Amino acid sequence: MEGAEQWKYQLEQWKNEVVQLLNHPSIEQWKNQFEQWLKQGIEYSHQIPPTQLYAALAVLLFTTLFFLFTRLFKRAKSDTIVLTGLSGSGKTVLFYQLLEFWRVPVRKRKCSVVDKAVMLCLTWCLGNSTVVELRDGSSHQGTVTSMEPNEGTFVLHSETTKKGKTKPVHLVDVPGHSRLRPKLDEFLPQAAGIVFVVDALEFLPNCRAASEYLYDILTKASVVKKKIPVLILCNKTDKVTAHTKEFIKKQMEKEVDKLRTSRSAISAADIANDYTLGIPGEAFSFSHCENKVTIAEASGSTGVISQVEQFIREHVKP
Repeated sequence: MEGAEQWKYQLEQWKNEVVQLLNHPSIEQWKNQFEQWLKQGIEYSHQIPPTQLYAALAVLLFTTLFFLFTRLFKRAKSDTIVLTGLSGSGKTVLFYQLLEFWRVPVRKRKCSVVDKAVMLCLTWCLGNSTVVELRDGSSHQGTVTSMEPNEGTFVLHSETTKKGKTKPVHLVDVPGHSRLRPKLDEFLPQAAGIVFVVDALEFLPNCRAASEYLYDILTKASVVKKKIPVLILCNKTDKVTAHTKEFIKKQMEKEVDKLRTSRSAISAADIANDYTLGIPGEAFSFSHCENKVTIAEASGSTGVISQVEQFIREHVKP
């Protein structure tokens, strides 16, 4: 106890000396004081029993190593947002709307991140339709089909004039064709969020297929373990006949509930890598998912994308 009391007294004395130095800062004073502290520390260490000294050093070493390893292996926050959904849902148009150069009129930009067969170089928004100039100079109106993932790191268009700190977003547009969906697995380990795009205009004919694809995503181990947030984005809502997000949410929950029942009959060996969704005995709701699932509306053709931008910025902090 005597050794502990001595250390307590000495620490209090050193604290008072630090306060005095802060009130009268001087490089020479600091140098002399540190030399004095070092000398006093060595003298006091000789007065402590070896067992106590070794224990204190062990605790100090363990604490130092713990913080070093924590900082070394701490995973950096991801800046990747993945756009996915059925082919024809409007993912690629949304991809370019989110990028800085999408709305710059009559100025061609080199784009290395887009589909090599059909490269988008210039876009205009004309009323409720989007006209896209293809690489060969021809025009295309409507949906652009991607055969390879489009990706790039850009500042969101809405933040190009924003003052202060902004963080670029790594945006990935994964093709929706069934044969190309395995490419999604390449980007999920780095994903900070997933935007699942649904065609609100042609929803009913595609409801089953979209729900199956979403079910597969929500039961992936890489999504569940990391609790990657998912935004169901109802696109093309500018059209009069488009379905509301509430209707789409309700119908997709019903379809996922049916999928839960049918897939539960599959042998455990066939679904070994999947996670089950929902609460047994209850109707499925997206609120039952391990990760956060929200729903929003957008119109890629008219540039109404504030809700998806909000989702991106929520999960990719500046």
